Amino acid sequence: MLSVEDAARRVLATAHLLPTETVPLAQAVGRVLRQAVAADRDFPPYDRVTMDGIALSFASLAAGQTTFPIERTQLAGAAPTPLATSQAAIEIMTGAALPPGTDTIIRYEDLDFSDTPSRQATVRVAPPRAGHNVHAQGSDQRAGTQLLVPGHVLSPAEIAVAATVGAATLAVARRPRLAVVSTGDEIVDIDATPLPHQIRRSNGPMLSAALALAGCDSQEFHLPDDLASLKKELPALLADFDAVLLSGGVSKGQADFLPQALREVGVTEIFHRVAQRPGQPFWFGQVPGGAVVFALPGNPVATFANYYRYVQPWLRQCQGLPAEASQPAFAELAGPVEFKPALTYFLAVRLENDPSGRLLAHPAPTAGSGDLAGLLAADGLLELTAGQTQFAAGSAWPVWWFRG
Repeated sequence: MLSVEDAARRVLATAHLLPTETVPLAQAVGRVLRQAVAADRDFPPYDRVTMDGIALSFASLAAGQTTFPIERTQLAGAAPTPLATSQAAIEIMTGAALPPGTDTIIRYEDLDFSDTPSRQATVRVAPPRAGHNVHAQGSDQRAGTQLLVPGHVLSPAEIAVAATVGAATLAVARRPRLAVVSTGDEIVDIDATPLPHQIRRSNGPMLSAALALAGCDSQEFHLPDDLASLKKELPALLADFDAVLLSGGVSKGQADFLPQALREVGVTEIFHRVAQRPGQPFWFGQVPGGAVVFALPGNPVATFANYYRYVQPWLRQCQGLPAEASQPAFAELAGPVEFKPALTYFLAVRLENDPSGRLLAHPAPTAGSGDLAGLLAADGLLELTAGQTQFAAGSAWPVWWFRG
């Protein structure tokens, strides 16, 4: 059987960069940027006042003057006009442009005001130097500096930067389009009342939900355990979607027709079976030059593990994220674990940050690959690699998050 590491490499080797599309800025959050964004002017674009108070010339203050008549008031957004005399001051508000002839801001908390015979301010606490409470033009970034680079997921921070440079639209990766296909004659719709020998469909909604969180578009289908039906329906899905995610029908049962059906409709098998638990019967292939197929085991925890270990990194690479974006975090086992089979073990864990900053993984194993409800107590899957049977508390292992 193929190792988990080899399987992951073969999956990622099929990743193809999706096309670029241009979207309005309001629709770009969560998308992967495909263009550079540069500053169209200095950051900040003018000498910006950072405190409510008065603007004055530091030279007058340094010469011993402490009381300054107020010439006028300037609000944020008003065009600055020069100070008429260096012995006066301008009452000014946060965000305003520094008036010519002034170079220092004294905040209200360090001033006393009087209005007789006219408004004037007396400085109680003088600043040590000129430029106090002034955010100098260009001190953050200069015009022309590249601020955003391709290959980043656009968070609210990037959206704010794009907005401030006037980027009303952005070039981003097209969302991946996936067909989510459940198989099995024992499966009924979620709004149906199952017979004692039936179960409601859950893998499809689970995968669709995971894909939505990953910024993908998906559509759900259900196919019966019938070779002729599979061969009839699969070609259209392979033609219309970037990838097809199937669950069920890939093991060794008499009704597990998917590997044969996929081969007969032109999908090249890349591997079948991986040395892991859960999710060992995983089948993976690709239409030459076209869609890839993730045929996942039908047991829900196995489907879950294979999605986060293989499908999600593939999706990220197709959108143009750097390789490191597909790497897992690491967490320390909070307690010892024993696992004797010579397989990579995906252990459900509850994750916790302790006060020292460590990420701790508390084992929360499910009752088996069919125990979907067991995942409710977990936050991620700890990847315990094959080659040992005892995993000590405090040892660190890759963790694939599915919450947060």
